[in-house]
Order: sequence, then structure tokens, then C-alpha cells
Amino acid sequence: MNPFSSPTRLRDMIRAIRACKTAAEERAVVRKECAAIRAAIDENNPDYRHRNLAKLMFIHMLGYPTHFGQMECLKLIASPGFPEKRMGYLGLMLLLDERQEVLMLVTNSLKQDLNHMNQYIVGLALCAFGNICSAEMARVLAPEVERLLHFRDPNIRKKAALCSARIIKKVPDLAENFVKPATVLLREKHHGVLITGVQLCTELCGINSEALEHVRKKCTDGLVRALKDLANSPFSPEYDIAGFTDPFLHIRLLRLLRVLGEGDADASDSMNDILAQVATKIVSNKVIGNAILYECVQTIMSIEDNGGLRVLAINVLGRFLSHRDNNIRYVGLNMLMKAVTADAQAVQRHRAIILECLKDSDASIRKRALELVCILVNETNVKALTKVLVDYLKVSDPDFRADLTAKICSIVSKFSPEKIWYIDQMLKVLSEAGNFVKDEVWHALIVVISNASELHGYTVRALYKAFQMSAEQETLVRVAMWCIGEYGDILINNVGMLDVEDPVTVTESDVVDVVEIALKRHASDLTTKAMTLVALLKLSSRFPSCSERIRKIIVQCKGNLVLELQQRSIEFNLIIAKHQNIRSTLVERMPVLDEATFIARRAGSFSDAALTSKQPSSGLPNGLAKPMAPIVDLLDINSDDAPLPSSSGGDFLQDLLGVDLSLASQQSDASQPSRKGTNVLLDLLSIGSASTPIESPAQSKSSTTDILSPKPSQKAPLSPLDDLSSLSLSSRATSNAGVASTMDLLDGFSPSSPKEENNELVYPSITAFESSSLSLVFNFSKQTGHSQTTNIQATFTNLTSNVYKDFVFQAAVPKFLQLHLDPASSYSLPASGMGSIMQNMKVTNSQHGKKSLVMRIKITYKINGKETVEEGQVNNFPRDL
Repeated sequence: MNPFSSPTRLRDMIRAIRACKTAAEERAVVRKECAAIRAAIDENNPDYRHRNLAKLMFIHMLGYPTHFGQMECLKLIASPGFPEKRMGYLGLMLLLDERQEVLMLVTNSLKQDLNHMNQYIVGLALCAFGNICSAEMARVLAPEVERLLHFRDPNIRKKAALCSARIIKKVPDLAENFVKPATVLLREKHHGVLITGVQLCTELCGINSEALEHVRKKCTDGLVRALKDLANSPFSPEYDIAGFTDPFLHIRLLRLLRVLGEGDADASDSMNDILAQVATKIVSNKVIGNAILYECVQTIMSIEDNGGLRVLAINVLGRFLSHRDNNIRYVGLNMLMKAVTADAQAVQRHRAIILECLKDSDASIRKRALELVCILVNETNVKALTKVLVDYLKVSDPDFRADLTAKICSIVSKFSPEKIWYIDQMLKVLSEAGNFVKDEVWHALIVVISNASELHGYTVRALYKAFQMSAEQETLVRVAMWCIGEYGDILINNVGMLDVEDPVTVTESDVVDVVEIALKRHASDLTTKAMTLVALLKLSSRFPSCSERIRKIIVQCKGNLVLELQQRSIEFNLIIAKHQNIRSTLVERMPVLDEATFIARRAGSFSDAALTSKQPSSGLPNGLAKPMAPIVDLLDINSDDAPLPSSSGGDFLQDLLGVDLSLASQQSDASQPSRKGTNVLLDLLSIGSASTPIESPAQSKSSTTDILSPKPSQKAPLSPLDDLSSLSLSSRATSNAGVASTMDLLDGFSPSSPKEENNELVYPSITAFESSSLSLVFNFSKQTGHSQTTNIQATFTNLTSNVYKDFVFQAAVPKFLQLHLDPASSYSLPASGMGSIMQNMKVTNSQHGKKSLVMRIKITYKINGKETVEEGQVNNFPRDL
């Protein structure tokens, strides 16, 4: 015999492995045993085959590979003796699964053993078949298993029923063959056979609708009797578990009754009495009793409506919430969430205990209870429930506050009976957990405040007090700064006092002190400080006596490292110091915000997320990404979401600054002061010089300058900043209308009329997209007589020192547009603007004259093998395309 194949006993190998102190020692022992087993397999020695397979199974459980011993299982299965077959089938179930091709070799042995005279060997074959059955094996061996359902021994019938359930899962087409044998098993007195028969019927009802109708018609009454006998049975030591007679059969019967009663009124009526008996008789002081009650409640909630029975089930769930076991409380909350849709009034009776679950130490129970409370809220109880939730917010754990805050805000927004109550509750939330409030929530609060003109005084006074108590809450500070900036004069004059308010004395200096504190808070972020600067600018107009102090506070941000704050500080300082004649107009109170539009936007009409270019934009401070318009799927665009350009650039500027620019267009003798006012605005925005002479209408019929035009200035700039700050503005007027041209701050000046060249209408070009790495310019033309179709020539320029490879341009348009894209002139874009890629496209506007062009673009290219993606939206097309 091979020296490596010494017949070490299994217990000796286990002792040797357990004696190992390190993983290396264990691996050495396993390698030695595996080598001995391989040697024994090579010698084909049957004496120790069963012992070697036992060792392999233990090694397999330790996680080591044992595939080399799979054939030994088949050899032992083919042996005539019961001990060898037992070891072979055990190894088969442990070392192999249904995906192994080796299983095809064991099918014949299984078939022989299923027909064996020895019932114990038949039992072994059924156990193995039930564990590793594949679809092919199921089709071959299904007749043998069906025959064994009528076997004389109950243990064999039980195992055959479990194998049948496995077969119909693998091959649903065979389900009809097992319907009648399965219903016969439901009349068994042996609990083991009955529970497997119930399981088989449950599987059949879930797979085959005809089987469901057959079982429902033939077996419902019998199942009800079986459950009644089980519930009323006396003590039986054979089936007793903790004082309950066969709880597993209880649960299986309830699950099958749930399947049969769902959607069938007659079947539901026949089981109502026994379900009520189980729900009232079972004691819930033990886990087993609670398990039976849980299945009973699920069955009651699933079958056809019976009001009294459902109230009983919900009361059982209410008892679950008082249990000490966290798992039972969680299960009760889960079921109550489903029961709300069936009988909300019955669930409302347990509201107090549900609210107590919010204070549970288990986070999952708190979260589930919060979700249930939100479902229970309606118009009648919103005030009471919100008060409880807000009170709990004050003492809740920090990790739970985010969810709790979001739910409270949602409840208040949805069920608010009046605006003053809504504002009060939101201020409480902002004061306690303002740092957890999302942006859209405080945006909505500002919209509501703006629309509640009679509550402006009440709100600004409440926010003033709340800020002094909770200045560390970021969103509270933002809302307070917005309201103080808008309604600061109302605050100091106590305008609109309500009966519920106490008088408060606030001076102009006190208000400025509060805003200064907000500006100098180290915890304040960019948005808060920017809003605070705007509030100071507005207060400088509302509090003339504090104007100089406010200007000094604003000047302190002149050297701020954040470019946005630095720019605001400089501009606001100039407004206060030099442009007092237009300051009051610039900072007048904002118009009432459109609440209906905001609600529609929150509901999803404008739910597109704003995307930005992946490359930082060179035209924005600190390399921030250039914000794009809302973009959805590039290939699925809703035309209704596409924003239309403003019909008048002047209207946009007038709305933005609150200044009437129509004065600049008058041709009367008073036109000169108006033009000075316009130049003041241009000087304020650093887009023109006050000393620039203004051309008369006779001198220039049309001379406009596009602020954002990519074309270089004809005059060389004196410094790198001159081209940003010394753009000139020329007016345009005709002798008949005398209307001055207006300016769109986003899209430049309104486009001039197209020129006709070579039987084509040529429009001004635009910069469609620009980042720090890429520039895209569109040139437009139209064939005369084809007003709906626009020819666009796209020119791509590389602004970096790297060559772009595999350059691909994609575009998508709304449904009212049709786009045809021609191939690009090249797939490689030279570096540093040394060359460009040209690509032509044709756009047909089916709603020409009604809707303007809009396009979403996606540009991909590779730099040194790394792919880069840039996306954007083009909204600045000329209006008459």
C-alpha cells in the first residue's frame, strides 16, 4: 500500500486539525490528508472509500477544495449496502449542487434507489433528490416521486411531498400532475405528512391558477376543520412545543388559507370564525404564540373584507407594540403600515403607543414608527401630531434628526390648515434642527412668507427673536436674513401686530447688529454670507441713518478670499457711495413670488437636475464649473421643459434691477437725463464708461455691441482686465419709433436682423459652449423660403495644449424639433487653437414663431487615453430661428 494512503481515522484527522496553532499548520495537515486521499482514489481501494469521503466532507466544511473526490460519491451511491449509500448521498448533497454536470451520471442510480425494496434506501434517494434536483432530473424522475406520494410509510410520503414541491419549482409545467395527489395528502392525520402536503398545495396554488381553483373548491372546508382541530386539541407530548400544539402546522395552515381566501368572498367567509378563534385564544406572552398571531393577522388582512375581524387583527398588532422584544415591535409596526390602507380609523386608536415607539432606543423601530406616524396624519390630527413630533425633535438623537426633520416638514407642508400655523411650525423646526433642513424646504417657506402679506410683520419679528436664540442653525439664519432685508422697516415700526404677539422694541441699530453678527459668523457658508450682504444693501436704503455704518460693514468683505463675496462687497459699496439716486429703486421690495409655479416645480414639472461641465470654466470665479440649464436624458427631452429666451432683453434687465429703462428710449427733450441714468447702470455693471459719447439717432441707425460676443475688440485693450470692464455701449434708434435697444445680460444684445447673402439668410454667430478646455461656436443660415429649417455650422476649438483624440459630438432636441447631424470633419482636435473641427447640422422647427430653438449637447474626447465628457444646454439661439 502507498505510504501516503495510511488509513487514518476521521476522529484522528479532526484532532490533528484542532491541535494546529496556526493557519499554516492546519494547511499542512489538510494537504497531507488530501494527498493520502488522492493516493487511495488512485488505487481504487474500496475498503476505506467511505472513510475518505467523510474526511473530504470535513475538509470541505473547512473551506478547502475537494472537487477531486466527487466521483467517489457516485461510486458509494452505486454500492449495494445501506451504509455506503448513506455516506455517498451525504457527500453528494454536500460536495455537489444542481449546476454540476456530474449529476447527470447519478440520475440512473437515483431512479433505481427510488424503486428499491428497502424503504430506508428510498428515503436516502428522496433526501438527495430534494436537495440537488435540477430541471433535467425533475423531468426524468417526476413519475417515481408521484408514485411515492401513495407509499405506505408516512415518512416516505412526507419526503416525496417535499421532493414534489422542488420539482414544480424547477419545472412548473409538471404542476398539474401533482394536484390530485397533493389534495389527498391534506386529509392525512399524521402531522408530518399533513404539513408537507400543505406546503405542496401552497406551492401549487402559487404556480398554477387551475390548481388554486381546484384546492379552493375541494379543500377549503377541510383545511378549516384541520385548523380548528389543531387549535382545540388537548395536550399532546408528541407535538407540544412550549405549550402550543404543533405551531409549525398552525403557521402552514394559516398561510395556505391566506392564499385561498385572497380574492374569494366565499372562501373568506368560511374561515372567518376559526381566524377569530385563533386570534383571541392564542396567548402572546411567548415567541411561538406571537409567531402564530402574526400569521393569523396577515391572513385576516389578506382575505376579503370583514370589518370586525380586521379591527381584531389591528388590536393584536397594537399589543405587539407593547411587547418587550424589539423584533415583535418592529413586526407590529410593519404590519400596521399595511393595515392603514384597510382600516385607518382602527389604526388611529393606537396612535399613542405608536408615538411612544418614536422614543425607542432601537433606530430601526424609531424610523419605522416615524413612517407610520406620517401615514396616520390627516387634516383633523395634523396639529396634535406635529406638536408631538416637534417636541420630540428637541430631545431626539442627532443621527435621527435628519429623517425626523424631513418628515415634519413634509407633514406641515402637505396638511397645513393656515399660513400662520405653517410659519410657526417651520420656525420651530428651523430653530431646533435648521442644519438638517433641505434647501427646497426653506425656499418654500420664503415663497409662503412672500405671499402672506398680512403676516410679514409677524414673521420678521418671530425670525428676529429666533435668530437671537438659535444663531447656529444655518437655514434659520438664511431665512432671517432674507426677511430682515425685505421687511426690516416693518420690524422696527411694529407694523401688523397680531393679538398673539407681545410688543417688541427694535431699533435700526439693533437690526444692523443682528445682520453684522450673521455676516461675521465663522460657521456661515457662502450662500448665507451672500444673502447677508444683500440684506445689508437693502437695509442701507430702508435705514438711511445707518447707511454709512452698513457701508463700512460691507467694505470689510472687500478683500475676502471668496471671489463672489469680494465682488458683491465692491459693487454694493459703489451703489451706497455713488449711486444713491437709483439705490432705492434697485433694492425695493421683491414682488410676490408665484406660489403656484413653485408648487408645480416641487411636484415634478421642473424636476430636471442642473448639470455642469466636468471641466472648470475659465469665465467664473475660482475655477467654478459653469452652471447649465436643467438637463435630463440626452436622448429623451421634453419640449415643455426647455426654457424660452426672453422676448425682450430690456424687460429682463428691468426686472432684474427694478429700473425703468424705457426712459432711455424717449426722443423728447428729457431724453438726455434718461440716457445718463442708463449710463449709470452701465457703469455699475462695469460694461461701459460714463465718458463714452452717445451717438445720436442720425449718426447711427444701428450699432450694438454683444457683451458676450467671442469676437475680439477692434481696439487693443490696455490691460488684461480692460476687455472685461471697458466695453462701450452705443444706442440704436429709428426716426419713427425712437425706441432704444435693450440688453439681455445673459444672451447679449437682442439679435440684429439677418442679412441675405447668396439667396441665404445669415444670422449672427453665437458661442454655444465654452469651458476652460473647449470652445464651441454656432454659425446660422437659412435658405430663402424655408423659414422652419436652419443650417448650423458648429466649430470646435481646443483651448489646451493637449491634442483631443476620438472627438465625438452629440446633440438632442425637444420633440417639436427635428435634428439631422452630418459627420464631423475630423476626429482629432489640434491643441492650442491651431486647428478646429467643423460639423454641420440641420434643425427643423415645427413650431417656428412660437417656440425658439433649444439644444442639449454632449462632447466626448480622449486626452492621453483618458476619456473626458462635457455636457451643456444651448439656450441663446437667435429668437427668429
